[in-house]
Amino acid sequence: MKVVLISTYELGHQPFGLASPAAWLREAGAEVTCLDLSRSALQEEAIRSADLLAFYVPMHTATRLAIQRLGRVRELNRRAHLCFYGLYAPLNESYLRRLGAQTILGGEFEEGLVALVQRLASGETSGPSSCAPPREALERSAAKAGEGEQPEPVVSTARQRFRVPDRSGLPDLSRYARLELANGERRIVGYTEASRGCQHLCRHCPIVPVYQGRFRIVQREIVLADIRQQVAAGAEHITFGDPDFFNGIGHSLAIVEALRREHPRITYDVTIKVAHLLRYAHLLERLRETGCLFVTSAVECLDDRVLRLLDKGHTREDFLRVVELFREVGLALSPTFIPFHPWTTVEGYREMLALLADLGLAESVAPVQLAIRLLIPAESKLLELPELRARIGEFDEQELSYRWTHADPRVERLYQDVRAMVGAGRTDGIHRPETFAQVWEVARRAAGEPLDTIFPTAILPARATIPYLTEPWFC
Repeated sequence: MKVVLISTYELGHQPFGLASPAAWLREAGAEVTCLDLSRSALQEEAIRSADLLAFYVPMHTATRLAIQRLGRVRELNRRAHLCFYGLYAPLNESYLRRLGAQTILGGEFEEGLVALVQRLASGETSGPSSCAPPREALERSAAKAGEGEQPEPVVSTARQRFRVPDRSGLPDLSRYARLELANGERRIVGYTEASRGCQHLCRHCPIVPVYQGRFRIVQREIVLADIRQQVAAGAEHITFGDPDFFNGIGHSLAIVEALRREHPRITYDVTIKVAHLLRYAHLLERLRETGCLFVTSAVECLDDRVLRLLDKGHTREDFLRVVELFREVGLALSPTFIPFHPWTTVEGYREMLALLADLGLAESVAPVQLAIRLLIPAESKLLELPELRARIGEFDEQELSYRWTHADPRVERLYQDVRAMVGAGRTDGIHRPETFAQVWEVARRAAGEPLDTIFPTAILPARATIPYLTEPWFC
């Protein structure tokens, strides 16, 4: 059985979502080719000979790129069974099936892929599979998928015993995003996951409809073995891709402490919610001591009412306290935002920029974060808000999101201007403050402020002073 696993985009990282299932499938006897189209050309001969073509779609951008590539892949091979797997596969199930997908796998997908391969190898195209994965509370099986008649769960949160990811055949780590340090040093970055899912229910998050407040760990020995093989391949820094590294606090700390003991020169970064940063503030110093260079945190906005609507679990004051804590501990904070949403005001956007400047965070925010627009995917918990439902249009399958236009034309113009500016500008650390200053000027004009409202040039450093990845976070 020849299997081709395809990734189109994973934030500049070597895809865990290819390496992990590749290990499972090779163990099951499949011949697996991994294609990362963000770094390599389409291997047409591998596509032509495949029995199973499986697109990995962990996020919105990856899904749209996969759909764009689908036509060419199908031209090369219409015989192969077509699968989409990853977080965004079940969210867009109906549309993907209309595009030809025969199997959709979300949540913990490795066992489902093995079951699919074994079913296809036995000559079955539908019907019960003798090796179907165990099924737990949240899963949608063939009954939900009806039109596709797949026996594997569309969504599974089964607890899995992971295999060490098999990264053979993927592009070298040196071809992926690098870590840039304040002294100008660049480090090769590896990527792994210690857990999936999330115990929180933020309304705008695409994880919630799939995992429904559950999270699943990757066993400690597997994570450490994956780090070990990436260090051997040249990694000098590790990004942990967990949606919230502190979901399983004991599990996570044990991993980074073992990482420090085994690889004392390797640094890392993680993503943690504001609420968890406050709850476990006493552990921030342990993060720093074990080699953590910066923490990404989804702040989203600074308006308490909007934060309540999003069910983020933190307030503006909580964010300010986190900024203070990070300064005390000596950790860099990398906040992310969704500044454009139906409740955005021009004045509020301008005030957000002013606060970030006052806090000295202009350099800490990747420019793309100043231009993020709220996506409302299928099955989003945002649809539970009556006031939002009244403001959105139909679901746009090509955009994979519900359409919405802001009630204030000034906000729409501001979004378009900021988006164009960020898209055209440089995103490295040295130029972040300069881009911030340009966005400041656009927002100032949109708010009709006087010409003497000057951006504080004192925060424009001569060089980057914080660590950052050369490919910034983007959904």
